[in-house]
Amino acid sequence: MIFYFTGTGNSLYVAKRFDENPISIPQVINQSNQTFTDKTIGIVCPIYSGDLPRIVKRFMEKATFNTDYFYFILTYGKDHSAATENANKFAKDLGITVNYAHTILMVDNYLPVFNIDEERTLDKKIDEQLAAVMADIKSFKSDILEPTEAGRALYRMAVERDKNFPSMNNGEQITVKDSCIGCGICTQVCPIGNFYVEEGIAKRHEETCEFCLSCANNCPQKAIGMKMMDRNPNARYRHEEITLQEIIAANNQTI
Repeated sequence: MIFYFTGTGNSLYVAKRFDENPISIPQVINQSNQTFTDKTIGIVCPIYSGDLPRIVKRFMEKATFNTDYFYFILTYGKDHSAATENANKFAKDLGITVNYAHTILMVDNYLPVFNIDEERTLDKKIDEQLAAVMADIKSFKSDILEPTEAGRALYRMAVERDKNFPSMNNGEQITVKDSCIGCGICTQVCPIGNFYVEEGIAKRHEETCEFCLSCANNCPQKAIGMKMMDRNPNARYRHEEITLQEIIAANNQTI
Protein backbone atom coordinates (compact mmCIF):
# COMPACT_ATOMS: atom_id res chain seq x y z
CA MET A 1 0.00 0.00 0.00
CA ILE A 2 1.39 3.36 -1.00
CA PHE A 3 0.00 6.84 -0.41
CA TYR A 4 1.03 9.94 -2.31
CA PHE A 5 0.61 13.68 -2.49
CA THR A 6 1.40 15.47 -5.74
CA GLY A 7 0.99 18.89 -7.28
CA THR A 8 2.61 18.47 -10.66
CA GLY A 9 3.07 14.72 -10.98
CA ASN A 10 6.60 14.02 -9.71
CA SER A 11 5.48 12.10 -6.63
CA LEU A 12 2.66 10.39 -8.53
CA TYR A 13 5.15 9.19 -11.13
CA VAL A 14 7.30 7.69 -8.37
CA ALA A 15 4.33 6.16 -6.55
CA LYS A 16 3.10 4.48 -9.75
CA ARG A 17 6.42 2.72 -10.10
CA PHE A 18 5.62 0.90 -6.85
CA ASP A 19 1.91 0.37 -7.30
CA GLU A 20 -0.37 0.74 -10.33
CA ASN A 21 -3.07 2.20 -8.10
CA PRO A 22 -1.44 4.34 -5.41
CA ILE A 23 -3.74 6.13 -2.98
CA SER A 24 -4.10 9.90 -3.11
CA ILE A 25 -3.82 11.54 0.30
CA PRO A 26 -6.20 14.42 -0.56
CA GLN A 27 -8.83 11.86 -1.54
CA VAL A 28 -8.63 9.78 1.65
CA ILE A 29 -7.80 12.36 4.30
CA ASN A 30 -11.45 13.12 5.00
CA GLN A 31 -12.76 9.56 4.85
CA SER A 32 -14.23 8.12 8.03
CA ASN A 33 -12.04 5.00 8.02
CA GLN A 34 -8.46 6.05 8.71
CA THR A 35 -7.04 2.63 9.62
CA PHE A 36 -4.76 1.07 7.00
CA THR A 37 -3.25 -2.41 7.12
CA ASP A 38 -0.74 -3.97 4.75
CA LYS A 39 2.59 -5.80 4.73
CA THR A 40 4.30 -2.58 3.63
CA ILE A 41 3.00 0.99 3.74
CA GLY A 42 4.75 3.89 2.08
CA ILE A 43 4.26 7.62 1.61
CA VAL A 44 5.58 9.43 -1.46
CA CYS A 45 5.46 13.21 -1.38
CA PRO A 46 7.50 16.31 -2.18
CA ILE A 47 9.79 18.07 0.25
CA TYR A 48 8.64 21.54 1.23
CA SER A 49 11.30 23.67 2.92
CA GLY A 50 13.10 20.61 4.23
CA ASP A 51 9.97 19.04 5.70
CA LEU A 52 6.80 17.13 4.91
CA PRO A 53 3.89 19.03 3.31
CA ARG A 54 1.28 20.15 5.81
CA ILE A 55 -1.45 18.01 4.24
CA VAL A 56 0.72 14.90 4.63
CA LYS A 57 1.25 15.69 8.30
CA ARG A 58 -2.48 16.15 8.84
CA PHE A 59 -3.14 12.79 7.18
CA MET A 60 -0.56 11.02 9.31
CA GLU A 61 -1.98 12.57 12.48
CA LYS A 62 -5.43 11.17 11.65
CA ALA A 63 -4.41 7.76 10.33
CA THR A 64 -3.47 4.47 11.96
CA PHE A 65 -0.98 2.34 10.05
CA ASN A 66 -0.70 -1.38 10.75
CA THR A 67 2.39 -2.65 8.98
CA ASP A 68 5.72 -4.35 9.49
CA TYR A 69 7.51 -1.99 7.12
CA PHE A 70 6.82 1.75 6.83
CA TYR A 71 8.75 3.96 4.43
CA PHE A 72 9.03 7.46 2.97
CA ILE A 73 10.14 8.41 -0.52
CA LEU A 74 10.57 12.17 -0.71
CA THR A 75 10.92 13.99 -4.01
CA TYR A 76 12.81 17.26 -4.38
CA GLY A 77 14.46 19.47 -6.97
CA LYS A 78 17.49 21.16 -5.42
CA ASP A 79 18.41 20.12 -1.87
CA HIS A 80 16.69 17.61 0.39
CA SER A 81 18.00 19.49 3.41
CA ALA A 82 17.05 17.55 6.58
CA ALA A 83 13.79 16.17 5.19
CA THR A 84 14.32 12.48 5.91
CA GLU A 85 15.37 13.22 9.47
CA ASN A 86 12.37 15.51 9.97
CA ALA A 87 9.96 12.98 8.48
CA ASN A 88 11.33 10.25 10.71
CA LYS A 89 11.03 12.42 13.81
CA PHE A 90 7.48 13.47 12.97
CA ALA A 91 6.45 9.85 12.47
CA LYS A 92 8.21 8.74 15.65
CA ASP A 93 6.32 11.38 17.63
CA LEU A 94 3.11 9.79 16.33
CA GLY A 95 4.24 6.32 17.38
CA ILE A 96 5.11 5.24 13.84
CA THR A 97 8.32 3.28 13.30
CA VAL A 98 9.95 4.28 10.02
CA ASN A 99 12.07 1.55 8.45
CA TYR A 100 13.25 3.45 5.40
CA ALA A 101 13.39 7.06 4.23
CA HIS A 102 15.13 8.22 1.07
CA THR A 103 14.89 10.91 -1.57
CA ILE A 104 14.54 11.21 -5.35
CA LEU A 105 16.00 14.24 -7.16
CA MET A 106 13.57 15.47 -9.84
CA VAL A 107 12.51 18.64 -11.69
CA ASP A 108 12.03 21.50 -9.24
CA ASN A 109 8.66 23.17 -9.72
CA TYR A 110 9.07 25.96 -7.14
CA LEU A 111 8.24 28.81 -9.49
CA PRO A 112 9.52 31.72 -7.38
CA VAL A 113 13.07 30.42 -7.58
CA PHE A 114 13.46 27.99 -10.47
CA ASN A 115 13.13 28.49 -14.23
CA ILE A 116 11.23 25.43 -15.43
CA ASP A 117 12.78 25.64 -18.91
CA GLU A 118 16.23 25.36 -17.35
CA GLU A 119 15.13 22.58 -15.00
CA ARG A 120 13.89 20.47 -17.92
CA THR A 121 17.35 20.44 -19.49
CA LEU A 122 19.03 18.84 -16.47
CA ASP A 123 19.63 15.10 -16.44
CA LYS A 124 18.87 14.16 -12.85
CA LYS A 125 19.05 10.40 -13.53
CA ILE A 126 15.61 9.84 -12.04
CA ASP A 127 15.18 6.26 -13.23
CA GLU A 128 18.55 5.25 -11.83
CA GLN A 129 17.62 6.70 -8.45
CA LEU A 130 14.24 4.98 -8.58
CA ALA A 131 15.79 1.61 -9.39
CA ALA A 132 18.06 1.84 -6.34
CA VAL A 133 15.23 2.82 -3.99
CA MET A 134 12.92 0.14 -5.39
CA ALA A 135 15.60 -2.50 -4.82
CA ASP A 136 16.04 -1.31 -1.24
CA ILE A 137 12.35 -1.52 -0.47
CA LYS A 138 11.94 -4.87 -2.20
CA SER A 139 14.61 -6.25 0.13
CA PHE A 140 13.02 -4.54 3.17
CA LYS A 141 16.19 -2.57 3.78
CA SER A 142 16.28 -0.51 6.96
CA ASP A 143 17.87 2.87 6.29
CA ILE A 144 17.06 6.47 7.13
CA LEU A 145 19.06 8.81 4.89
CA GLU A 146 21.28 10.90 7.17
CA PRO A 147 21.32 14.61 6.32
CA THR A 148 24.58 16.50 6.17
CA GLU A 149 25.32 19.30 8.61
CA ALA A 150 24.95 21.66 5.66
CA GLY A 151 21.52 20.18 5.04
CA ARG A 152 20.49 20.71 8.65
CA ALA A 153 21.76 24.29 8.48
CA LEU A 154 19.75 24.87 5.31
CA TYR A 155 16.64 23.59 7.06
CA ARG A 156 17.20 25.96 9.99
CA MET A 157 17.52 28.81 7.51
CA ALA A 158 14.26 27.77 5.83
CA VAL A 159 12.46 27.69 9.18
CA GLU A 160 13.74 31.16 10.02
CA ARG A 161 12.79 32.45 6.57
CA ASP A 162 9.26 31.07 6.81
CA LYS A 163 8.93 32.58 10.28
CA ASN A 164 10.01 36.03 9.14
CA PHE A 165 8.52 35.90 5.64
CA PRO A 166 5.61 33.43 5.78
CA SER A 167 4.35 34.45 2.35
CA MET A 168 7.35 32.68 0.84
CA ASN A 169 5.78 29.32 1.64
CA ASN A 170 2.13 29.73 2.57
CA GLY A 171 0.43 30.55 -0.71
CA GLU A 172 -0.01 34.29 -0.28
CA GLN A 173 2.15 34.85 -3.36
CA ILE A 174 -0.41 33.23 -5.66
CA THR A 175 -2.34 35.63 -7.88
CA VAL A 176 -4.81 35.27 -10.74
CA LYS A 177 -4.03 37.38 -13.81
CA ASP A 178 -6.41 39.14 -16.18
CA SER A 179 -5.72 36.42 -18.76
CA CYS A 180 -7.84 33.96 -16.73
CA ILE A 181 -10.74 32.62 -18.85
CA GLY A 182 -12.54 30.85 -16.01
CA CYS A 183 -11.93 27.33 -17.33
CA GLY A 184 -12.01 25.93 -13.78
CA ILE A 185 -8.95 23.68 -14.05
CA CYS A 186 -7.59 25.27 -10.86
CA THR A 187 -10.74 24.26 -8.98
CA GLN A 188 -10.07 20.64 -9.94
CA VAL A 189 -6.33 20.39 -9.26
CA CYS A 190 -6.26 22.16 -5.90
CA PRO A 191 -5.87 19.49 -3.18
CA ILE A 192 -7.76 21.55 -0.58
CA GLY A 193 -10.51 22.91 -2.84
CA ASN A 194 -9.38 26.50 -2.40
CA PHE A 195 -10.40 27.75 -5.87
CA TYR A 196 -13.80 28.64 -7.28
CA VAL A 197 -14.93 30.47 -10.41
CA GLU A 198 -17.13 33.53 -10.11
CA GLU A 199 -18.25 35.68 -13.05
CA GLY A 200 -15.77 33.89 -15.28
CA ILE A 201 -12.72 34.52 -13.08
CA ALA A 202 -10.88 32.11 -10.77
CA LYS A 203 -10.86 33.18 -7.14
CA ARG A 204 -9.66 31.70 -3.86
CA HIS A 205 -11.55 31.09 -0.65
CA GLU A 206 -8.42 31.69 1.45
CA GLU A 207 -5.18 33.55 0.78
CA THR A 208 -3.09 30.75 2.30
CA CYS A 209 -2.88 27.14 1.12
CA GLU A 210 -0.53 24.16 0.74
CA PHE A 211 1.50 26.14 -1.84
CA CYS A 212 1.91 23.03 -3.97
CA LEU A 213 1.59 25.26 -7.06
CA SER A 214 -0.60 22.72 -8.81
CA CYS A 215 -2.90 25.59 -9.78
CA ALA A 216 -0.17 27.64 -11.43
CA ASN A 217 1.61 24.76 -13.12
CA ASN A 218 -1.55 23.19 -14.53
CA CYS A 219 -3.31 26.37 -15.67
CA PRO A 220 -3.60 26.11 -19.49
CA GLN A 221 -3.52 29.90 -19.85
CA LYS A 222 -0.59 30.42 -17.46
CA ALA A 223 -2.96 32.86 -15.79
CA ILE A 224 -1.97 31.95 -12.24
CA GLY A 225 1.33 33.41 -11.14
CA MET A 226 3.32 34.80 -8.25
CA LYS A 227 2.92 38.30 -6.79
CA MET A 228 6.56 38.80 -5.86
CA MET A 229 8.78 36.39 -7.76
CA ASP A 230 8.19 34.18 -10.79
CA ARG A 231 11.43 33.18 -12.46
CA ASN A 232 9.79 32.41 -15.79
CA PRO A 233 6.05 33.22 -16.05
CA ASN A 234 5.94 31.57 -19.46
CA ALA A 235 7.24 28.21 -18.25
CA ARG A 236 5.15 25.76 -16.27
CA TYR A 237 5.59 22.09 -15.39
CA ARG A 238 3.72 18.83 -15.19
CA HIS A 239 5.60 15.53 -15.30
CA GLU A 240 5.68 14.38 -18.91
CA GLU A 241 4.29 10.95 -18.06
CA ILE A 242 1.45 12.21 -15.86
CA THR A 243 -1.71 13.58 -17.46
CA LEU A 244 -3.82 16.49 -16.32
CA GLN A 245 -6.66 14.04 -15.71
CA GLU A 246 -4.45 12.10 -13.29
CA ILE A 247 -3.71 15.29 -11.35
CA ILE A 248 -7.43 16.07 -11.24
CA ALA A 249 -8.23 12.54 -10.05
CA ALA A 250 -5.60 12.90 -7.34
CA ASN A 251 -6.62 16.29 -6.01
CA ASN A 252 -10.16 17.25 -7.05
CA GLN A 253 -12.26 18.24 -4.02
CA THR A 254 -15.31 19.37 -6.02
CA ILE A 255 -16.70 15.86 -6.62
